[in-house]
Amino acid sequence: MAALKKNYYIKSRDFIRAGEASIKIQTLLKSLNFNPKLIRRVAICGYEGEMNVVMHGGDGSLSFAINPNEIIMEISDDGPGIVDIEKAMRSGFSTASDEHREMGFGAGMGLPNMKKNSDDIIVESEKDQGTRVRMVFFIDKGGDDG
Repeated sequence: MAALKKNYYIKSRDFIRAGEASIKIQTLLKSLNFNPKLIRRVAICGYEGEMNVVMHGGDGSLSFAINPNEIIMEISDDGPGIVDIEKAMRSGFSTASDEHREMGFGAGMGLPNMKKNSDDIIVESEKDQGTRVRMVFFIDKGGDDG
């Protein structure tokens, strides 16, 4: 089976459209009859990644591929980067602005939720060099939680 690939543009600070790519991916996976628990895990990771780009990154993209044994999602941006990835992976750690917190974001659960809900995650980032998050979801694992 050939890979099915999709790419979505994510605009920095576009809170109106934030999450649209995740909804499209969720709809696609439902139409292909994937396990609902797996769909939920993928959608959570996509949404968290989109919100991180919208709040913290510059413009970015979400690429998505369905392969025979795995789903791969990659989210990248040209934002300020993550200074301390290990710290950013801790639940509750946040660099969200007061404005974002007032909108209900910035609980510090984005990357931890992505780690919890993916089967494998790689976060690459450097100060002033943007961020790239690559997540893998094993299809044969079904909907089992992370």
